[in-house]
Amino acid sequence: MAANIADIGVASEAVRGVRTIDHHPESFNHRPPRYYLLWLMLPAILLLAAISLYPLIWLIYMTLHEVQLAPGKSDVWAGIDNFSRLASDKKFARGWLTLFKYSALCLSVEIGLGVLVAVILNNNRFEKILVTIFLMPMMMAPVIAGFLYMFLYNGTFGWYFWLLQSIGLLESGSILGNKFWAMFAIVATDVWQWTPLIALITLAGLKRVPQEQLEAHMVDGAGPFRNFFSVALPNLYPFLLIAILLRFMDNFRFIDHILIMTGGGPANATKILPTYLFDVSFKFFELGRGAAIAFTLLLLTILLGLVLTIVFEDPTRKLRTQRED
Repeated sequence: MAANIADIGVASEAVRGVRTIDHHPESFNHRPPRYYLLWLMLPAILLLAAISLYPLIWLIYMTLHEVQLAPGKSDVWAGIDNFSRLASDKKFARGWLTLFKYSALCLSVEIGLGVLVAVILNNNRFEKILVTIFLMPMMMAPVIAGFLYMFLYNGTFGWYFWLLQSIGLLESGSILGNKFWAMFAIVATDVWQWTPLIALITLAGLKRVPQEQLEAHMVDGAGPFRNFFSVALPNLYPFLLIAILLRFMDNFRFIDHILIMTGGGPANATKILPTYLFDVSFKFFELGRGAAIAFTLLLLTILLGLVLTIVFEDPTRKLRTQRED
């Protein structure tokens, strides 16, 4: 009886012109092929490979050869001689020490000032205007920044030179010609130009701090300082990791302002390893030995970057677990 009624209903709908759909598709869009996304990324992957892998292969080739620049002469196989010579190179070891000193000074000051500036700018009434003003040094080319501070440190008309002499910190001579002050001079230039980058990344992290956590701590009686160190700072770990990695790698490769201001002097006081690499490769034209220095610099940069990632990964994982709980 029920089947007859259903058949009658279907027949009546057919008479009235009503179409019935027995099968409903899961989606109106066809499922993309398995390697669809890979094919989309393939042009970018090939371009990056051409830009990155070819210079890396050529670098490894030069580390194993004595590169001849004279036309008509072929490169001479050197094996690991270029690397073995570095073990007894005192300037190579001194360059590493100076680089670590320079990078540590830059990172410590830039991270401290960057976080402080970000906290001051966060939710400020004039935040957008102030952020634009603070980002202006970062938009300047490092060479221009080097020339600017070279003029500010000038012993005849430099304003910073006059200021240090007025407050009694500098008696005579010049800032860039002093072995003690030259390192702090190039660090100050780097801090002035790249602290805005740290502040911008930290400010983006502060915007992501959960407000309910801050309000809960305030209800428990926590003040602004305790709120920052207990809630805001742990949430900033992923952003600080990005900022530290970016500046750490930049300090290991940017030498524009150093070449302009001191050239590695006085008495090799500011000759960090990339500056020594520049001298070996493009002043003395020992491209094989220069390639060996560059390769060791690349390897250690990657290793130190991995160490920094591991150091910051544990607090980030704990924070993520707390959020899920």
